[in-house]
Amino acid sequence: MILFPAIDIVGGKAVRLFKGDYDQMTVYSDRPAEIALDFRACGATHIHIVDLEGARDGGTPNLDTVLDIKKQSGLFCEIGGGIRSMEVVDRYLNAGIDRVILGTAAIKDEAFLKKAVEKYGARIAVGADIKDGFIAVKGWLERSTVTADEFFENMQNLGVQTIICTDISKDGAMQGTNLSLYRTMSRRYRVDITASGGVSSMDDVIALKNMDLYGAIIGKAYYTGAIDLRKAVQAVQ
Repeated sequence: MILFPAIDIVGGKAVRLFKGDYDQMTVYSDRPAEIALDFRACGATHIHIVDLEGARDGGTPNLDTVLDIKKQSGLFCEIGGGIRSMEVVDRYLNAGIDRVILGTAAIKDEAFLKKAVEKYGARIAVGADIKDGFIAVKGWLERSTVTADEFFENMQNLGVQTIICTDISKDGAMQGTNLSLYRTMSRRYRVDITASGGVSSMDDVIALKNMDLYGAIIGKAYYTGAIDLRKAVQAVQ
């Protein structure tokens, strides 16, 4: 299992939201690239980046910060948040970002998703942000009418290889992750699943590893010290 320590960005700063609420934001660093260097020092090989302003408003408002993280760390970087056109996909991937994550666009614009997957294959991932059993969109601010199962089935049929699956109710709450959700989805679908939201202890990390999941994202637990990233990386190797 691959661990993806996370950097969420607003205004060029590394932040965390509580359950996706932009009004409940904690700023952890004015220099996100320095956090990425610590990830590397702890043995991490991959980074999960979210442009929260992009997720809310669209576009690439923090592109320079994202590219600085990639350049300084040299690690595999995936980016999500506001990627709703081929122009933005091309911009990130041509600049050296390793993988982009489509969220709202995967629900709202299937033709765009198909085009991106046809052009870039495994460099396109999709975010399944789940709220009360349905997929949420626009930075988690809206709930769609698409169920999680409908979404996973469709993504699999379209050739999407990687799905980042987040239970919004667990995100940033430090109350454990939704193990039953990931167990069910990993048995039901033939896609690489990255668990996101609420991974808040070594017990969570080990439990997800034992499911043979593709990946797990560590967010707030890194910043609060609840998970020692170095030990977590060693545990999943």
